[in-house]
Amino acid sequence: MRTGVIAEKVGMMGLFQDNGDQLPVTVLRIDSTVVDTRTKEKDGYTAVQMGFKAAKDKHLAKPQKGHFAKLKQDPKRVLKEFRVSEDCLVPAGSVIAANHFVVGQLVDVTGTSLGKGYAGVMKRHNFHGDNATHGVSRTHRSGGSTGNREWPGRVVKNRPMPGQLGNEQVTVQNLKVVAIDEARNLVMVQGAVPGFDEGIVFIQDAKKRSAQKVGPVPAGLKVAEVKEEPKAEVAPEATEVKTEEATVKE
Repeated sequence: MRTGVIAEKVGMMGLFQDNGDQLPVTVLRIDSTVVDTRTKEKDGYTAVQMGFKAAKDKHLAKPQKGHFAKLKQDPKRVLKEFRVSEDCLVPAGSVIAANHFVVGQLVDVTGTSLGKGYAGVMKRHNFHGDNATHGVSRTHRSGGSTGNREWPGRVVKNRPMPGQLGNEQVTVQNLKVVAIDEARNLVMVQGAVPGFDEGIVFIQDAKKRSAQKVGPVPAGLKVAEVKEEPKAEVAPEATEVKTEEATVKE
């Protein structure tokens, strides 16, 4: 089981295929750095702790500052643990790249859905509503009775009722990866992803599709760019040229 990654939702766009079909895709920018690891000998389980984007010290709490100082890592805005198998542990300091996933594989994306405020039962729970006639007055969109006198004599738990809609963690499963841009560290998945643009999402290999082609094991790591130093120009050695003076006799 490989590690997941933390990404940023860029937005949606249309991607044309070779046959002319246009697919609605969501563009996700991966920005994950391995901050720490959990081993079975030390912690009792194996996991990888990921960090998302750099953070300023003034935005961190005191325990967070101590955590990063102990690990000698740069502060991160968001921390997230992903359970992994022992053969998929990634050393701290590694940066995950877009090639962690491959085109054609299925992934699960977790994000925070858009908050829609206080909503009624028709919008929140898809109730069909009351009749529009036959004596019904001012209760067309109400939820009806929530309990009776003798039994149960109370409102049972988890009864669908009006309340807060959205602004909760939602996981969309089995989204297909249709394109990858390694230069800009982008992953494009077919379909919609919960949350607003520039929101934080978590991407993992599809849990209900174990028998599928996945990216490199243990992870797709970003290769550090090696800058070649400019070579010093060597001046050509001066060569002495001897010339004989020609004498002209009249």
